[in-house]
Amino acid sequence: MSVEVVKVLPEFDEALCEVIKSVGAEFGAVGEGFGPSDEEVLAMSQYYNEEDRSLYLVALVNGKVVGGGGIAPFGQGDDVCELKKLFLLPESRGLGLGKTLTEQCLSFAKAQGYKQCYLDTLSSMGAAIALYERAGFEHLSEPYEGTLHNGCDVWMLKAL
Repeated sequence: MSVEVVKVLPEFDEALCEVIKSVGAEFGAVGEGFGPSDEEVLAMSQYYNEEDRSLYLVALVNGKVVGGGGIAPFGQGDDVCELKKLFLLPESRGLGLGKTLTEQCLSFAKAQGYKQCYLDTLSSMGAAIALYERAGFEHLSEPYEGTLHNGCDVWMLKAL
């Protein structure tokens, strides 16, 4: 089995859109207030680039897009980023891809000079929450002001 993580390219956009929407539906993240409904999902490669201090990574298993995850600025400040759209298809879970994506995203965030990383997710995504906790994220009692995902019910922050 060949497993790799690469930067997003336009040729991955359609498959990524399908992954994000199907995993979102699996966990009930459908409609307004959830990441899979964001406009960027239609063409992830157009929204993430290092000039904007953002990065989206794609997970491939035997050349097939099975998921991804990214980092982008959060809000108006220069020192807070957000871990965004970390989704993996069921058949690719348990391979360590979530950990690899998270670590590479956080490494990029530190290199970009971010001081904190925010994320929001759903309580139904237990494996993801456990991954974030192991990565050093701490739970918040409420979302950061300015989050677009008011459907989420878990908010976390990590000092970088």
